[in-house]
Amino acid sequence: MKQQGAHPEDTEGTPDASSRPDTAQKPGGAHRDVAHIDEVEGDEPLLPARVHRPSDLMRLVGGLLAVVVLLAIAAFAHGTTSGLEQDINKGTGQAPDLLIKIAGLASSIAILLVPVAFAIERLIKRDGLRIADGVLAAVLAHGVTLATDLWVARAAPDSIQDALTQPSPGDIHALTDPVHGYLAPVIAYMTAVGMSRRPRWRAVLWVVLLLDAFSMLVTGYTTPFSIILTVLIGWTVAYGTLYAVGSPNVRPTGRTLMAGLRTVGFRPVTASREEASDAAEGGDRGRRYFVTLEDGPPLDVTVVDREQQAQGFFYRAWRNLALRGFATRRSLQSLRQALEQEALLAYAAIAAGANAPKLIATSELGPDAVMLVYEHTGGRTLDSLDDEEITDELLRDTWHQVKALQSRRIAHRRLVGDAILVDRSGTVILTDLRGGEIAAGDLLLRMDVSQLLVTLGLRVGAERAVASALSVLGPDAVADCLPMLQPIALSRSTRATLRRLARERAEREREAVLEASRHSRPARANEEDDSVPVVLDKAGKKAVRAEQRAEKRAIDEALDEAREEDLLSQIRQEVLRIRPQAPVEPARLERVRPRTLISLIAGAIGAYFLLTQLTHIEFGPLISNAEWGWVAAAVLFSALSYVAAAMALLGFVPERVPFPRTVAAQVAGSFVKIVAPAAVGGVALNTRFLQRAGVRPGLAVASVGASQLFGLGCHILMLLAFGYLTGTEKTPSLSPSRTVIGGLLTVAVLVLVVTSVPFLRKFVVTRVRSLFAGVVPRMLDVLQRPQKLVTGIGGMLLLTACFVMCLDASIRAFGDESTSVSLASVAVVFLAGNALGSAAPTPGGVGAVEATLTVGLIAVGLPKEVAAPAVLLFRLLTLWLPVLPGWLAFNHLTRKAAL
Repeated sequence: MKQQGAHPEDTEGTPDASSRPDTAQKPGGAHRDVAHIDEVEGDEPLLPARVHRPSDLMRLVGGLLAVVVLLAIAAFAHGTTSGLEQDINKGTGQAPDLLIKIAGLASSIAILLVPVAFAIERLIKRDGLRIADGVLAAVLAHGVTLATDLWVARAAPDSIQDALTQPSPGDIHALTDPVHGYLAPVIAYMTAVGMSRRPRWRAVLWVVLLLDAFSMLVTGYTTPFSIILTVLIGWTVAYGTLYAVGSPNVRPTGRTLMAGLRTVGFRPVTASREEASDAAEGGDRGRRYFVTLEDGPPLDVTVVDREQQAQGFFYRAWRNLALRGFATRRSLQSLRQALEQEALLAYAAIAAGANAPKLIATSELGPDAVMLVYEHTGGRTLDSLDDEEITDELLRDTWHQVKALQSRRIAHRRLVGDAILVDRSGTVILTDLRGGEIAAGDLLLRMDVSQLLVTLGLRVGAERAVASALSVLGPDAVADCLPMLQPIALSRSTRATLRRLARERAEREREAVLEASRHSRPARANEEDDSVPVVLDKAGKKAVRAEQRAEKRAIDEALDEAREEDLLSQIRQEVLRIRPQAPVEPARLERVRPRTLISLIAGAIGAYFLLTQLTHIEFGPLISNAEWGWVAAAVLFSALSYVAAAMALLGFVPERVPFPRTVAAQVAGSFVKIVAPAAVGGVALNTRFLQRAGVRPGLAVASVGASQLFGLGCHILMLLAFGYLTGTEKTPSLSPSRTVIGGLLTVAVLVLVVTSVPFLRKFVVTRVRSLFAGVVPRMLDVLQRPQKLVTGIGGMLLLTACFVMCLDASIRAFGDESTSVSLASVAVVFLAGNALGSAAPTPGGVGAVEATLTVGLIAVGLPKEVAAPAVLLFRLLTLWLPVLPGWLAFNHLTRKAAL
């Protein structure tokens, strides 16, 4: 047996696919002509002893979620838990005492004997590694149970403690254990050693567990929720242990593959592992082998095992959840289902008249793998062809194969370069059909067309790709796919390629702009090198402005020359030349976005926190005693903040922009904050507004960036200043508080860590350099106009003052002199809450801001009964009530082409 290469299954010298048809011409002696192929007559080199199975990780995550759900039910459904316990106690109270004693005795003995008996059986069969895994899982489960018992006894809410414990029958002053310290380790042990795969042992285990649970419930030593939590902890710890240390590798070896081929009537001679493609969607395409036979042409064999099938589960599950109208396929399939689906698609594709690999046999390779045997196709993939080899005839042939599939409503679902094979005669063969769909809807069929347009466009350009599609499918079918021409509808590998090309285009545009700027400003560079200040007269100022206009024109021209359209836009334009009336508005395919999911989770956490605070507040007397004069003052300060925001923006824009329209744009930003994170929505809206106002895109981004950078600096300085003042309020000397000193030391330590770690230092330097490349030149332009700089800084200070006064007025509306706090403390709380709200991924910082402001006000001495309604009033005036005026302003500016 000849073996090459260090990896257990990878081989060196594997023949290229294009050379394999040569061997197919010599059935009887194919193995002599491919002597450099690794033979798998016996067994391959040993596979890795352990593998980290994605299925174990999935079970671990599922167990953790189940534990969280169980604790949530115990915490919030107290009536249900107590009712369930009463029903069980009532039902089991009629059980005979003799039966209870027998069940308790039998279960207590069996719970120890069953694991020992199974361990002896495994040791006899020389499977000691599994026993070691089980012992490790049992030890970890025992530690988790101890930690859980400690948490329930000392820190858990009373409702959880009531659901998991009850007075001990032997001592009414003591409570039963929340988690059974002996049962969880046994469950973890039996799960880790793989007892679930052996039906007899599994049946014995379940009988023992049920007997033990019954006897414990009847005697009053546990609760139903305690038993369920015990089982979940043992199960979760077992799979966590297996994923961490790895499970014994049960993948079929070369000997298993050769034996499986013999069982279906073949006489294999050699087999070589084909190189796996990294572009596979989800990474679950299976291992592929090239097999030569004694008396026939070679074969292509695909082996699918449980570990490979579980790969990409989370990606497929997210796609099924996030995309509307279709699914990538069932997220979790059995091996039998995967085998049947691929076989069905192979037969259906050939019946439709498409060129596809011919399936000639299928078989199981033990309980954990299956194989599919195809006739050898040979050839090279589209990705491996040179550009000059991709002819128009080849493109049309590819579209003919897709048309044949679509005529029978078959969706391929993955028409990327490595799924399109071209044999030696130039015939196109569609491979990798296992992810396809039978009886597909129009949406999936149109997605196939859009995917193939992009795949071919990446190789031959948009013009040739669209022309070949039009010649085969017709203009109507191609035009119908335009709404699907969006990144979310494309394969993962195609999206990655488009992102890489977009980065390259942006870099080329940036280099062109910088080059034009360097050539158009030689005089300015000389002036910047001169350290002597120069006072310009009117003629000099006119010359400087003329130079700036010339520079702007040069940069605009360079940007226009360097600007390139992305591939998707090019394809749309090519189709619209033939069908100008074709729909181009992208179809909404996303049901849930990651940002939306994060926002919902964060909002739910914030809402839960606020509701827990508000449950102890009586709003009736509070509102009746509110000072409405302070409420009116808070409304006034909230309205004034939009004027301050307009000043803070225009102070960093040298160009002339109408002030009233800028104020309207800031009002419109209050609507945008509800649908986007606070730190993202405002920046995008202001940038768009400045571009519509006539500011060049690059300068608009730089102006907003300069405003944000200056605002960040002011924010930090004010936070330190007010923190210092807060620390001196209760001390006779002007010494800062320990909190401020601790904060400064923390910042200093972070700076030292960043500067000492090369990776972090490089990351920060790269980000700062990109920031200075656009913002600092804009700041130099602003510094030439001191009145602009004063406007910007004054607007930022006024904006902060408006929000602080609004929060202070909200506090005074619900409090009195005895509950008031200093203005410096209010400023510190607002600045900290605003910083956290800007960093939070939720729209408008919902949840994060409310929680931070409430906790901060309570920390500085404000009663909870005043802090909670004050924060609600403040957020109502600054976030929720401005939404309707913001929506009106947004629509007005949109109609006026100002946004």
